[in-house]
Parts: sequence; C-alpha cells; structure tokens
Amino acid sequence: MRAIVITRPGPPDVLELREVEAPWPARGEVRVAIEYAALNRADLLQRLGAYPAPPDAPADIPGMEYAGVVDAVGEGVRELAVGDRVFGIAGGGTYAEQVVLPAAVVARVPEGTSLEAAAAVPEAFLTAWDAMITQAGLTAGETVLVHAVGSGVGTAAVQIAKAIGARSIGTVRAGELADEKLARAAQLGMDHGLAVRGSGFAAEVLRLTGGAGADVVLELVGGAYLGEDLACAALRGRVLLVGLLAGARAELDLGLLLRRRIAIRGTVLRARPLEEKIGVARVLARHIAPLVASGALRPVIDRVFPLAEAARAHEHLASNAGFGKTLLRIR
Repeated sequence: MRAIVITRPGPPDVLELREVEAPWPARGEVRVAIEYAALNRADLLQRLGAYPAPPDAPADIPGMEYAGVVDAVGEGVRELAVGDRVFGIAGGGTYAEQVVLPAAVVARVPEGTSLEAAAAVPEAFLTAWDAMITQAGLTAGETVLVHAVGSGVGTAAVQIAKAIGARSIGTVRAGELADEKLARAAQLGMDHGLAVRGSGFAAEVLRLTGGAGADVVLELVGGAYLGEDLACAALRGRVLLVGLLAGARAELDLGLLLRRRIAIRGTVLRARPLEEKIGVARVLARHIAPLVASGALRPVIDRVFPLAEAARAHEHLASNAGFGKTLLRIR
C-alpha cells in the first residue's frame, strides 16, 4: 500500500510517499481502506520527533483520524462487516491507504454524510466534546471560552455549545485574518468573538459576561493564556488544557485559583488506554454522529491535499492561515 513515511525528524520535506507492507487484521480487529485522513498538530510534533506514536501504532506513519470503508475483518468481529463506511481516531498510521484498528474503536459514518466530511469530524468534535461536556460538565445556560476558535477543535466547540444551549466566546490571534475567522465562527454559532493582541483578553471576557466570567475555558493555546484564563474564570470555573501552541510554561495567580475555586485539568486523547478509547468511540457513535446526521453539527473543511502533497499540507497547517480541518485525500 502507499503511505507517507517520516524518514527522519525534521521539516515537512522529511515526509515521503512510499510503498509499504499492508497490515492485516487479527482477532477482534478490522482493516479500513482509508479515503480521507485529517491533519492534527500532533502530526507536526511527531514529524519533528517531539511526540512519538504509542506502542500500538506505526512509529513512522503519522495520522490520527480517518474515514473510509472496511475491507477486511478479523476473527470474532460481529459489529462491522466488509463494505461498512466508518470513521474514527487512531494512535497513528492514517496517512496510508489502509489501517488496522480494534473493531470496538471504529464508528459508522452517518447516512447522508460523505467520507470527506466525516474525516473532519472525529478528533475535532471528540476533543471538544470530551473536554467540555464529559470532563468539564458544560451545561445549558453556561458560558464557555474557546481559544483558537478557527481551529478544527475550536469550530467544533462553538457548534457543540450551541447545540446544548450554552453560550460561547471565541478568540483568535489579532492579524489580517482575524476578522474573517471571527465572522465565520459566528456563522457556526459563536456568540461573541475577540481578536487577542499578545495574551490579554480577561477584561473583555469579564465585560461580555457582566463580570461573572466564563464557566468553562477550552484552552487550546497554553502559555501566558492560562494566567488570563484564571483572571476571567467564573466562581468554580473549569479550565481544560488541551493545547500548548504558546508554550508549556505559565505564571499563575494561585490566589485566584483558591478564591474562585477554579479547577484546571489537562487532557489528551491519543495516549489513553484501549478501554478509554472504546468509551470515546461510543461518544462518537451515540452522541456526535446523530448530531452530524441531523445537521446540528457541521464539519468544517479548510483545504484538501492529495496524499503525495502531505508536506505541503503540513506547511499549511503550521501557517495558522486555515479555518477548520486540513485533509489528505488518500485515494
């Protein structure tokens, strides 16, 4: 099969299209013929040698999400069959024509949803749902602050908030594309948008919430943003740290943390054990897929690159110029 291989840690040009041996499913596994794979920041880090794949994934083939068709099933698999259209997340290996996965972590694509659209769903919507709903307990009537609202996770988060009756405030970095990104996020259901210069946004969030602050913060930037998050979090607010685009160090006012009884929690999907990944797949199948089918949630696709242009796709994602998900067309 064809696959994109990381030949050595380095810039995008270390990605090469090669012929590699196709995998075969063992007991309890299925093989998916991938039509589209989506890019994530973790792929860029893996390419640089800073985020190794987990032991159950190929070490040199990146890719954490996919949409395609089951083309082989292992012994004992009853819930899926050859020909089923499926999507989901993987520990790695989706920049390839085929990937093998435990059947329990694979979900069916909703009727009426194209495989291209489906590929833009799993990581973005699962990350947002898991952080905001499962872990932070966001409910109707509450306010969530979503940083990097033009990212795949950000565009998913504002739609989920709207779907459950919560309010959302989104941020983007100030710049020539800021107004366009905020306008597009508003079309997805974002209630208020902020273009952030430097790392200051707390005063404006407090103004927009009448001084109450944000009940939940979906922190996709990290660094100095975390201190501002505390300054505008509501009493008993919940801050979910997902990304570290601005760095892994922050200076915090611990007095605010105590007085407002704020909870800070870090979260990842990729490194979770199999039993937790099965639970995440059930969220995709039982909660997210029906909302996608109904049109309440809409995958947002920025650009689609052919598999052979994976290096260009990485450059595009790293530029922060996009809005929504960047995809690879595998076939």
